[in-house]
Amino acid sequence: MEERNDGVDEPGWDVDPEDEISSVVEMVGHQLRLRRETAGMRVAEFAAAIGYGEDLVRKVERGARIPRPEYLDKVDEVVGAGGFVSAMKKEMREARYPRKVRELAKLEERAVEVGLYSNHNVHGLLQTEEFARALLETRRPTYAVEDLERLVAARMARRSIFDRSPAPELSFVQEEVTLRRPIGGTMVLRRQLERLLEVGELRNVEVQVMPTDRGDHPGTGGLIELLKFGDGTAVGRSDGEFGGRPVSDPRQLRILELRYGIIRARALTPGETRTFIEEVLGET
Repeated sequence: MEERNDGVDEPGWDVDPEDEISSVVEMVGHQLRLRRETAGMRVAEFAAAIGYGEDLVRKVERGARIPRPEYLDKVDEVVGAGGFVSAMKKEMREARYPRKVRELAKLEERAVEVGLYSNHNVHGLLQTEEFARALLETRRPTYAVEDLERLVAARMARRSIFDRSPAPELSFVQEEVTLRRPIGGTMVLRRQLERLLEVGELRNVEVQVMPTDRGDHPGTGGLIELLKFGDGTAVGRSDGEFGGRPVSDPRQLRILELRYGIIRARALTPGETRTFIEEVLGET
């Protein structure tokens, strides 16, 4: 039987042996093999029963391929696992995201305060799904379809930060150009602007715009991220400082906090920003 033509066996689902998540994928694969053997089914018979190819089954069972949610649901049904196999979907859903994205998401999950300055694009946490996909499609060389969907899904998963309780304090400063560049076309941009207005209404979120005609601010070096945690520690990153690497040294953080503070002071207030975005929306 041939494997389903739905991306299940595409290269984007391969496991990087150097990634620490590989041990989790191997454990899940081992559990799936035990379930199959306990059910008294050989690989060929099992593959036919769940509707996937034998090669894919072998790869999943040895931990070389990340099983998709629908694969796990079908296995659960065939071996009569009573939901045990389907319950593995959460771990495998996280495993599908690139390592860098998982690490960033873990930091964001812990943060009680987040400050973000973006000068090239609308920040990932603020992006709509269609805007994120259109933005990622501008990359050259282009992403394979399965890699593109993997990255979009990872970016959308990070938006859960807006649903946390207690909610973290979030502040965003966006350069004006990021609100005017028609990524994905006019309608995609309009829905993105509407999303910014929606997020800006949240009590724990402040969105500010830096007008292009304000040249007296220290944001020309690029993106700045500041994440502060409940224990008093923090992590920061800037494209234009420390090689773009995350830093936690107080002296380095002080530099980023100084720059971000000046940037916020130079930008439009949240109220002025809302009016500005509504005007841009009216012009779009």
